[in-house]
Amino acid sequence: MKYQKFLAPLAFALGLTAAGAASAQTLTMGVRGGPESMDPHFSALGSHAEAAKHIFDTLVWSGTDLQIEPGLATSWEAIDEDTWEFKLREGVKFHDGSDFDAEDVKFSIERIPVVTGPTTTAIYVRRVASVEIVDSHTLHINTDGQAATLPNDFIRLFIVSSEAAADYSTPETAAEGFNSGAATIGTGPYKYVSWEPKGDLVLEKNPDYWRGEGAWETVIRKEIPNDSSRLAALKAGQVDVINYVSSVDYLALERDANVDAIKGDSVYVMNLQLDQREDTPLVRAKDGSKLEANPLRDLKVRQAIDHAIDRETMVDIVLEGLGKPANQMMPPGFFGSSENIPMPEYNPAKAKELLTDAGYPDGFEVDLYCTADRLPGDGAICQGLGQMLTQAGIKTNVNAISKTVYFPAQARLEYSMFMNGWGTLTGEASYTLGSLAHSNNPEVKLGAFNRIEYKNDEVDTLLQSGATMMDPDQRRAAYEQAMEKVMADKAYISLVQLQTVWGAKAGMLEFDPRFDEDTLAFFITPAS
Repeated sequence: MKYQKFLAPLAFALGLTAAGAASAQTLTMGVRGGPESMDPHFSALGSHAEAAKHIFDTLVWSGTDLQIEPGLATSWEAIDEDTWEFKLREGVKFHDGSDFDAEDVKFSIERIPVVTGPTTTAIYVRRVASVEIVDSHTLHINTDGQAATLPNDFIRLFIVSSEAAADYSTPETAAEGFNSGAATIGTGPYKYVSWEPKGDLVLEKNPDYWRGEGAWETVIRKEIPNDSSRLAALKAGQVDVINYVSSVDYLALERDANVDAIKGDSVYVMNLQLDQREDTPLVRAKDGSKLEANPLRDLKVRQAIDHAIDRETMVDIVLEGLGKPANQMMPPGFFGSSENIPMPEYNPAKAKELLTDAGYPDGFEVDLYCTADRLPGDGAICQGLGQMLTQAGIKTNVNAISKTVYFPAQARLEYSMFMNGWGTLTGEASYTLGSLAHSNNPEVKLGAFNRIEYKNDEVDTLLQSGATMMDPDQRRAAYEQAMEKVMADKAYISLVQLQTVWGAKAGMLEFDPRFDEDTLAFFITPAS
């Protein structure tokens, strides 16, 4: 597969509290978001998976630059058109001392669709038809037809203990078992000690970790959603490292010799999503009356919205330079991104002209929803977007809310216009387009995150056929065509590719920034 490294992996020195520097025993991290539960299979949100990676391993690992590498699986190969063979790592122990084997993988795969929450993790096993245990460390994964990207999907296949989780694998029992710690038994670098929702996740080192021992005896992940509070905790010595330094704070930290502020390109792209249902709930005339039709179904209206967005200003002013204008739903260079898609033109006059041509010379009113506490700048981007659309004639009421409220409501299809970030965590287009741009079709297990009822038959065909193409060049061409068609339809409007900043006191830690923005204690070490 072809990937582009946005920035060369950069090891950098970061700060540690005085007590931590002396003992090198405890690492305290201030993070913007934490897990929704301790069940790794509950949510596909990045903040949830980031926490899970401390306790649980995945079958396939995604490296710093999103290249796939061996994890609990040491190798994999397609042995016929609908069967993959996975060889498992031997000698791995769960935190309770029990052996990891093929039964745990089979159990985890079959468990995911049962216990997953509204931000579904079922997308990671959607191509699995059945699992056959060949021997204790060999599995045959039977798929629903050729599944060329199955190993990529498995980067979020967290393996739980089939014994420890046996009694905690229904929607009614899962939270109880994992949040209490009874089932929170993984093979990862740290063991579960305690967790307070919206508070601290406390972990202790797993001395028998198969990759080797981590640098820290204890890891504390403090969930501090407010950007200013997180930075204040760093400066006060309450935490050793923080993620998601805000764009405003980044400029100040660049001039602060006591703090290292390190920037890296992110895999996340912010996308505006426009509901395609005939009857949408949160669009109306400016006088509050009901419109005869959903204007977002009109291509001219969607084109007008696209022309109303000033991406350069969004990056330079709203994000203080921490981002790049985006013209498609994946970063450039990823497998299936297209070089044939032009950067959209900011043209407010053209936007008003298109609205008039569509029959809305006075525009209309819409409620825009987004998260305010998930990704850097999400609330600010949303506010800027609302102002730009309002200036073009679409009165936009911005609602920047907590992710814990936003995503369940999005899953219930309560929104007409909404914005959130999506990261192509597998590095290839089937993950993004198959989840968002294919029509929501449980029969083919595609479109699980298509919450706008977008449907383009040509896109569906390209995505379904591309998923069966074992030849990477043919598969890439199919995905590029699909991306071009999706972006031309403007139901998904890509805005900016984010950049991420970590901060810490100067000179005490080393780690490589990850494109998926994860802050993982095992890969953070004291500066040498």
